[in-house]
Amino acid sequence: MGGTVEIHTFESALLEGNALKDPHVRRVPVYVPPGYAEDSADYPVLYALAGFTGTGASFLNYDWYQESLPERLDRLIASDAMAPCVVVMVDGMTRIGGNQYIDSSAVGKWASHITQELVPWAESSFRLKPGREHRGVFGKSSGGYGSLMMAIEHSEVFAAAASHSGDSYFEYCYAVDFPKAADGLRREGGLGAFLKKLRDFPKFPGHLFHTLNVVAMSHFYGPNDDAEHGFDLPFDEATGERREDVFARWRERDPVHIVGRHADELKTMKLLWIECGSRDEWNLHHGARILSKRLSEHDVEHVHEEFDDDHRSLNYRYDVTLPKLAEAIS
Repeated sequence: MGGTVEIHTFESALLEGNALKDPHVRRVPVYVPPGYAEDSADYPVLYALAGFTGTGASFLNYDWYQESLPERLDRLIASDAMAPCVVVMVDGMTRIGGNQYIDSSAVGKWASHITQELVPWAESSFRLKPGREHRGVFGKSSGGYGSLMMAIEHSEVFAAAASHSGDSYFEYCYAVDFPKAADGLRREGGLGAFLKKLRDFPKFPGHLFHTLNVVAMSHFYGPNDDAEHGFDLPFDEATGERREDVFARWRERDPVHIVGRHADELKTMKLLWIECGSRDEWNLHHGARILSKRLSEHDVEHVHEEFDDDHRSLNYRYDVTLPKLAEAIS
């Protein structure tokens, strides 16, 4: 018999009135392991962060080749490969396509929502082992970035984190696409016109994905309450020239550039796992290598793994990391 997925409605005070007018009432799937209803034990908890264009409910999807997250958890737990855990799947969808799970005035208080709202709610709603020693976080791509930032900036909340192909070294994973984003905005009539029509396409055009990605990241990394749209682009919209003052603010949210300041906190982590495929289309394998080097320079214990694959369909890697996370926080 497998575990159970419960869909909970959570009303967030911290997300209410957010700049994007996204719903502050969120749908949060929670996996409870086999035997939860029959025993009285307390369990460790993992928080799952979806990648860009995904959300908590995305972890429930499966296809002909890959299991859903609950199916994977059932198999790993049933085979004794993984200790039983409760898993909270964060609903982080926004009107700009996804989440980086940090606080931004242009998007919302997403890190605060997780650390100050979801964590206390989960511990009061489920039988969980209390305290950060029994909490972990994981995700892929933007979810991997969010997991890294939870470890870097919120180690008082989480004791273990796994980043699968998480965004880092912004010079390589974002800046190379600034010219494409500038071209896309020009074709669509400018930033204002692009934002107005963003949700009007019958399906989102693939050729505008780089534009969407850079605009979305600008919301997270370049918030500016005085700007017309609440954020600054990292390039001049008219010429495409990079705005170094804005990109400097992006770097302040780049794990590679800030881990040194948080080395002491990171040394308290029970597990910090960083991995990426060696053929990542967003150049994130370079970011993972550089991040690992920075961590080693500051004597922060971590695991860095690189494997032969690209950025897509990497859920099979959870077979490696989920058992490690569960072991660390049990």
